[in-house]
Amino acid sequence: MDKVQELTEEILKKVGEFYSAAHAEKPFRPGETRIPYAGRVFDEREMKAMVRAVLDFWLTLGPYGDKFEEKLKSFLGVSNAVLVNSGSSANLLAVCALCSTELEDHLRPGDEVITPAVTFPTTVAPLLQNNLVPVFVDCELGTYNIDPTSLKDAISERTRAIFLPHTLGNPCDMEAIMQFAGDHRLFVIEDTCDALGSRYNGRCVGTFGEFGTLSFYPAHHITTGEGGALVTNSTRLAAIARSIRDWGRACYCTYRTTNPFGACGKRFDFEIPGMSGTYDHRYIYTNIGYNFKPTDIQAALGSAQMDKLADFIRARQRNFLRLHSGLKDFEEFLILPSCEKGTDVSWFAYPITIREKAIFSRKQLVTWLEEGLIQTRLLFAGNILRQPGYRDIPHRIAGPLPNSDLVMRNSFFIGVYPGLGEKHIDYVLERFRKFFLRL
Repeated sequence: MDKVQELTEEILKKVGEFYSAAHAEKPFRPGETRIPYAGRVFDEREMKAMVRAVLDFWLTLGPYGDKFEEKLKSFLGVSNAVLVNSGSSANLLAVCALCSTELEDHLRPGDEVITPAVTFPTTVAPLLQNNLVPVFVDCELGTYNIDPTSLKDAISERTRAIFLPHTLGNPCDMEAIMQFAGDHRLFVIEDTCDALGSRYNGRCVGTFGEFGTLSFYPAHHITTGEGGALVTNSTRLAAIARSIRDWGRACYCTYRTTNPFGACGKRFDFEIPGMSGTYDHRYIYTNIGYNFKPTDIQAALGSAQMDKLADFIRARQRNFLRLHSGLKDFEEFLILPSCEKGTDVSWFAYPITIREKAIFSRKQLVTWLEEGLIQTRLLFAGNILRQPGYRDIPHRIAGPLPNSDLVMRNSFFIGVYPGLGEKHIDYVLERFRKFFLRL
């Protein structure tokens, strides 16, 4: 054993010991231990993976990025995965790729994109940044997803795409949506940031449209701290997306290339139209781009988390079902979540809407839960057109948005993430029961 290997094993052993000492699970004490709505779940394996990446000192996206992308592709059943630095960047990258002049019949300024009013801001922001016009439709209560029946009212001669989130992990009605998209030749982007592992008729969401986007923020199904990915089955779209992610450059060589003349062997032989002579391919830019790459340290963490994803999903589903069963007694006052037939949901959270006839307000119930150290969150932006930053954006509305407004007034969610066990869920349900006994 050489010195480097010996030191590496010694360091990794100490990392394991540090995890046990610093991050050992603490006993749950009802009413004293906070119950988060979400959080990162990890052990010494993730810490060791990151330390290995630090010891390699690659820093920028490299070998661990390849490993992480391969695991994502295998799990989702797609041919291309492009790692980025956040789910928001993944959304922006997807829209930018569909606007690229390298794509035949690409999106153009003024084109319309159908999207639900109940959403997260960074599903809408990329449309505005690319001078596209969002056309807002209402959501369904219970699923909180885009209402497929509203699509026919949203279509116009300028409509070119649908951008839909699978809200809180709950798959949209992809059969109806993809049929509509096909009939009208629309691009489809699936915001799957909350829905990694959810399936519709046996197929992972994020794989139906041109692009699916993922987030690896600590609240999500797996985490890289900050990070995300874009997935697609189109080799052409993947190449455009990688170009935009990597400053917009034309060169496709990776870190594995040791040939100074590039993987193609012609690095210095490329021409720029209208310019005499040749130019270094690494500095030819065919797209307006950015640097959206994560680090290899983050990719090492993500790769380790992927090995636990199936267990994480089962834990989320188990916690969801226990909450769902326990809260059915209160359906007189609460709208509980529902899902489409044929779905297998990898739940991000448990959404609840206070019925309008209830004799209490959302604020009263949420305050009661928070006072009991149970974290709550509202359903993102609610009706985003009510938000100060989005009131005056260019947009069109396809019909009234009553459900979106009700969600903004009365909806919230609580956690189902894998860090919660039976004792946590029992306490949450008991806290609900005490609230209703007080009425």
